[in-house]
Amino acid sequence: GAPPGVFQLLPGLGEDVGARLVTHPDVAVIAFTGSKPVGLEINRVASMPQPGQRHIKKVVCELGGKNALIIDDDADPDQAVPAAAYSAFGYAGQKCSAASRLIVVDRAYDAVVARLVGCSRELLIGHPATAGVQVGPVIDGDAHERVCRYVAEAPAQGTVLLAREDVPAGGFFVGPTIVAVDDPGVPLATEEIFGPVLAVLRARDFEHAIELANLTDYALTAGCFSRSPVHLRQAAEELRAGNVYLNRHIT
Repeated sequence: GAPPGVFQLLPGLGEDVGARLVTHPDVAVIAFTGSKPVGLEINRVASMPQPGQRHIKKVVCELGGKNALIIDDDADPDQAVPAAAYSAFGYAGQKCSAASRLIVVDRAYDAVVARLVGCSRELLIGHPATAGVQVGPVIDGDAHERVCRYVAEAPAQGTVLLAREDVPAGGFFVGPTIVAVDDPGVPLATEEIFGPVLAVLRARDFEHAIELANLTDYALTAGCFSRSPVHLRQAAEELRAGNVYLNRHIT
């Protein structure tokens, strides 16, 4: 229903089409969803006026995340575990809001993680057009290579609890991967992966869980499962993220 010339579609590689549009003097507003390095470069380039440009470009960037989901020691595992699996592995982990760090308070850690591994082992991997599929492929060959590299390096950074290899032969599929890490500073727990790879950390108590959740350069999305109104209020007030979800999945 848009008049001719109002709505445009320019298919192509972002580094080609997107880069040209960012510098074009007729472009006034740029909305971008993607990685932190690309978003920061867009901000930098758009801040420099081009010949013939008679306005200041406005930039809206929704960048990547290393989103944390906290599970308190009194949380309902029947609610928290499926939500954690969906948050981490739905869309093959390719949402800016996807959970990539799971932080479980000590007393609940063993039971919750065991159930999460069991749940994730049963997720159906395949073509998204197939009914019932829960984990599809990653977007392209570059993404597949990058995510597989993180999976290959995981044993050196933590304990691999699940690394599914039962994926379709054709396509860029990566099986759900869960890695328990002790050091919150390892790449698996700090770097944007944008795939079905989940780092799991054990927190001493709820305050430590909040501290671990905020221990990142990213602040897009976070979540918390708890039965404690006090802890839920604390999560809402102290989690450093643009979107904070309580007792639900974070995507």
